[in-house]
Amino acid sequence: MKQKLKIGILASPSLSGGNNVIFEHLSHIHERGNIEVVLIFDHLVKNEDIAWFEGIDKIPRTTLKEAEDINFDVVIATFWRTCYQLANLNASSYLYFNQSVESKFYPDQDFNNQNAAEATYLLGLNIITEASWIQKYVKEKYDIDAELVLNGIRKENYSPTGECYASRKNGKLRVLIEGNIQSSFKNVPKTIEICKQSKADEIWLLTNSPIQNYGGVDRVFSNIPTHETQKIYRSCDVLVKLSTVEGMFGPPLEMFHCGGTAITYNVTGHDEYMKHDFNSFIARMNDDSAILEYINILKDNPQKLEFLKKNALQTATEWYNWEAASLAFEKAILTSIEKKQASKYIIQNKIHLFNRWFTETNKNEEELRQANRQLGLKIHRKLASILKKFK
Repeated sequence: MKQKLKIGILASPSLSGGNNVIFEHLSHIHERGNIEVVLIFDHLVKNEDIAWFEGIDKIPRTTLKEAEDINFDVVIATFWRTCYQLANLNASSYLYFNQSVESKFYPDQDFNNQNAAEATYLLGLNIITEASWIQKYVKEKYDIDAELVLNGIRKENYSPTGECYASRKNGKLRVLIEGNIQSSFKNVPKTIEICKQSKADEIWLLTNSPIQNYGGVDRVFSNIPTHETQKIYRSCDVLVKLSTVEGMFGPPLEMFHCGGTAITYNVTGHDEYMKHDFNSFIARMNDDSAILEYINILKDNPQKLEFLKKNALQTATEWYNWEAASLAFEKAILTSIEKKQASKYIIQNKIHLFNRWFTETNKNEEELRQANRQLGLKIHRKLASILKKFK
């Protein structure tokens, strides 16, 4: 009898869109039972830590340290930092499930994290990705032929009918904003300010930031389990999401399924399912006057709002579910491990090399910051001493 393929997945327990995608794929693969799946977390994770994703607690999980004693057929990294954790794990193959070009998450002055994220493409890992633009990026920049698996959707959850927190009202425009407030590339504070200037009747916020209220926002929903967010989408007319970088973002697609539409920048990944003036409004990056205009159009022109909603729902009906997506993901894993790839020893040696390189750079940067702080204190004390003489 052929032994099941044993796969370890380096992941995080925190509530996020990227982790939701990972958990969706794994929960379906685990349920089918053809492959043995093990979640690997940095630390001990309790059921309540992952309760935001229904059923994920059924999948076996272990800590990174404990995983060092397990022999896997495949270990999959899922965020750039986890690529550097592969070196201490035993597997015949290493893969990278790359959901964005993660160097874009950091400002230009944070060159060390930018470089460390970008250097993952030099490790020799075969890649599975969720968006066409990422597949194109790694091919053009690094000659990597990544497998593409578009994200699915929970059709049983996201639909235009069902429970909601408040019914939509004709002639009223209720706007939803989604994202982490502290994340610079999610752009949530700026989005709120634009919506406050618009003719929108209500502004709602869905966030994984631990807050209860926010200035100018009518209702805040914090850390809502993913299997309950549809009630929020069904209550709102339009999602305004102004991220500056995304992989293949899910919230507009979830809003489409719940009978609403969306307004976004022409952010990476939007073109997988969004079409301007057909199922949504799409502005050029940072064209905030256009964003404001689009919100006001939907308030002043109910016919346009209904037109976009109708076409968004049609787009949704043509999209596939997570069962189909996870089958494609499972196939991509099998295809990837059959491809020519660098030996695990070469990958491990590169990881050790890059780790030393970036760790030393971080150390030097921290020493420079400490030196600047000390210099600042000395200057402050000297000025205080001089001023004291003139009193």
